[in-house]
Amino acid sequence: MTDRAVRRRRQALYLLFFLPGIALSSWVTRTPDVRDQLGLSTGQMGLVLFGLSVGSMIGILCSGRCVSRFGTRPVIALGTLLIIAGTLVMAVGSAVPSAPLVTAGLCLFGAGMGGGEVAVNVDGADVEHITGTAVLPTLHGCFSLGTVIGGAAGMAATAAAFPVPWHLTVVALIATGMLVHALRAVPAGIGVSAAPSTPGPSPDSGPAQRAKPQVWRDRKLLLIGAIVLAMALAEGAANDWLPLLMVDGHGLDAAMGSLVFVGFAAAMTLGRFSGTFFLNRFGRAAVVRASAISGAVGLLLVIFSDNAVVAATAVLFWGLGASLGFPVALSAAGDSGPDQTARVSLVAIIGYIAFLVGPPALGFLGDHYGLRSAMVVVLVFVASAILIAPAADTRDRTATAVDVPQRTAPSTDPAGHYQEDRS
Repeated sequence: MTDRAVRRRRQALYLLFFLPGIALSSWVTRTPDVRDQLGLSTGQMGLVLFGLSVGSMIGILCSGRCVSRFGTRPVIALGTLLIIAGTLVMAVGSAVPSAPLVTAGLCLFGAGMGGGEVAVNVDGADVEHITGTAVLPTLHGCFSLGTVIGGAAGMAATAAAFPVPWHLTVVALIATGMLVHALRAVPAGIGVSAAPSTPGPSPDSGPAQRAKPQVWRDRKLLLIGAIVLAMALAEGAANDWLPLLMVDGHGLDAAMGSLVFVGFAAAMTLGRFSGTFFLNRFGRAAVVRASAISGAVGLLLVIFSDNAVVAATAVLFWGLGASLGFPVALSAAGDSGPDQTARVSLVAIIGYIAFLVGPPALGFLGDHYGLRSAMVVVLVFVASAILIAPAADTRDRTATAVDVPQRTAPSTDPAGHYQEDRS
């Protein structure tokens, strides 16, 4: 590929990560309004959010095989179309109003995110291999930037009492335009012969089937998976529950709850775009430990402080702490030993399960004990990441640093130099 084609492809991937960030935060900022329109309790809202979990599991478990068979481009296209369709169904469900329709929309939305975002990560790792520069942290940063912009728009819509159905419909139309523009720059055939697949073996998986048990037995890789589980759960819990947490747990109104969520998303964005500097200077283990400490402090204050201003400020520490866990864990998994395909696939699936499937379960705890008490579970996981942070330092375990198997396109840098850049 020419330099111009690679540059356009990289920009398209940024946009394809930016898009679901806007869509997700648009939904999140309107959850208090949707809950009131549907007349649901916190536990019942958790059941509605479980639709996101079901769809996410379907998308995640199918993504690897679909990319391997069809390539990243059609999987990205289908995943984004499902996000758009899910947003429209949620708009209709909130207008009727109908909890089953909103649940179905969340199921479609989750399937699109679970499948499409894994494919974008695979494509982004391929661009990293071609260019010899880090792309994944910035990709995730674009997702967070999308949540900031979508959250700010959602906050304004909430303050102006703009109807939820029209808000979500506008978001779906904007997302459609972004998809049409970006997809043209994504080449066909990426990942067809060497894409991450799901951890479960299949009868026709061949050599990959024999490699997977070795991956599951790698203790350090499992510790990396535990890190991404904790940090992705911290991010997902905020995305699903933060506005309601501030409204129900700290007495803020819906607009202020949305503003706090925007602050969280802004902290996430800052952490991800500045993460490369700190990773190069201090290394993965130190960055993961500092991130976990920041996240734990933020959660601690949000849960146990009765001062709404202190809690809202602490959300910034929560966001900074959760920002780098996912992309750093993907890089660490790729460097943790041979068979990078299975390693990155395993950690990515753990991360997306924690991000999309874990938080709805907090609704059931919140219904019985309150959302603030339910967040203690997240605090325990994040605090555990402080202790296992050294597992993220995998640079000495392998000479390669690519996250997915190499494709036929030529690399501009030796593997060793590429690894050094991504450390």
